[in-house]
Amino acid sequence: MALTASTMLPLGNKAPEFQLPDVVSGETISLDTFAGKQGLVVIFLCRHCPFVKHVQGELAKLGRDYQDADLGIVAISANDATTHPDDAPEKLKEMAQELGLTFPLCYDESQETAKAYTAACTPDFFVFDRDRKLVYRGQFDDSRPGNDQPVTGKDLRSAIDAVLAQSPVSEEQKPSIGCNIKWKPGNEPAYYGA
Repeated sequence: MALTASTMLPLGNKAPEFQLPDVVSGETISLDTFAGKQGLVVIFLCRHCPFVKHVQGELAKLGRDYQDADLGIVAISANDATTHPDDAPEKLKEMAQELGLTFPLCYDESQETAKAYTAACTPDFFVFDRDRKLVYRGQFDDSRPGNDQPVTGKDLRSAIDAVLAQSPVSEEQKPSIGCNIKWKPGNEPAYYGA
């Protein structure tokens, strides 16, 4: 595990297109799945990472809390399942079902979507407004495994609430910290390790 921080993609970037299979339903999920929604949250996560495990219960709660809001949420796992079999689609499906996720959990086998979003760690969070412009990227909250801070999701929730209220999101944003995405050999993006 290499402790890795978010790349902090510049705010204002447009959400990159993607087409990925939902590990639970098998349906193809894309930006169009969330057309017309006031906001979109894109979460990069995996099953085995202790940083994801630390927040996964609150992530599931976040999905339930915003289930009826004008908000799209999608989680994506891009880890190489050859080296990390716990992050294979069938294991991700078990995770989604165990947690009762109310949003799609997709598998990015090619890792091209993770690269397009400059995802670097798990978990990594991106919030886009109605125009699919990036208004937030960074941490869930200040909690990390072992630091005794409560897991609340306050940073992400604050950004979501601002988007839903059509208010500006604070540009004071802290990077997420977690395990590095497990890139396939030779597939590491240029920004990785930068």
